[in-house]
Amino acid sequence: MFDLRYHVASLAAVFIALIVGILIGVGLSGRGFVSDSERQLLNARSADFQQRAEAAEARASALAASRKAADSFVARAYPTLVGGRLRGKRIAIVFVGSADADLRAAVSGALRDAGAPGFARLRALRVPLDTQRLATAIRARPALAPYDGAQHLDELGRDFGKQLLLGGRSPLVEALAPVLLEERSGNDRKPLDGVVVVRTAGPQSGVSARFLQGLYTGLGRAGIPAIGVETTGATASAVTAFRRGGLSTVDDVDQRTGRAALVLLLAGGARGDYGVKATAEAGIIPPATAPAAGGG
Repeated sequence: MFDLRYHVASLAAVFIALIVGILIGVGLSGRGFVSDSERQLLNARSADFQQRAEAAEARASALAASRKAADSFVARAYPTLVGGRLRGKRIAIVFVGSADADLRAAVSGALRDAGAPGFARLRALRVPLDTQRLATAIRARPALAPYDGAQHLDELGRDFGKQLLLGGRSPLVEALAPVLLEERSGNDRKPLDGVVVVRTAGPQSGVSARFLQGLYTGLGRAGIPAIGVETTGATASAVTAFRRGGLSTVDDVDQRTGRAALVLLLAGGARGDYGVKATAEAGIIPPATAPAAGGG
């Protein structure tokens, strides 16, 4: 994964610091604090650390060169990879937390590059949950009685996630939207062809975490491509939580490689975890399963 170059650079810095420490020790030994044999051992260790630092720097340079070459390749291939693949597709975006303008722009840009008109729906969930308001809203509707109680949060999240994606009227979503949704836009009448999930809030715990895990599972089982995305600089990765819910993931949606991976997944590419971080077990982008429908 490309983030190894940063790890290697950190190792190089550690080695250099160790070398400095050893050299100081050698200087002290020259004033009689250690024996000649100890001085020789310190000198040998210093030489070893120097070699390791040089090797680490060489690996970092090689990885940087590989990343540059990959970026150049994707820049040239991107229009062919994504052009027309999502033409006519209805894609939703679900934010866990407030809608983020930059992330929204990155994802909508990828959709437009692939021929989709933009988001058919946008939903932003309010987290952490207001459990008191949620309980009140559930108890006001007798039909929602099976969801009453903390022990049913997983089921509630799962069904709420599924119904967010269905076309037509959803009594569950309509009843709980004032409590669970911070923002909503788009047409609810028609079914969707895919959904993109972005977590802008920090990791949740307790009842909120249980609800969200159910939500991810519901989205992942809705029968359409469901992809959790984040940026390369995300301070708290959501990949593990998305993966537990059955979502595919892209961890570099702010990069052209990530946008290509997102488009290919929404177009029916092989499910998996894609990107440049250690969690990207499936590679950088999925293989294209069919020719693009045309430029766009």
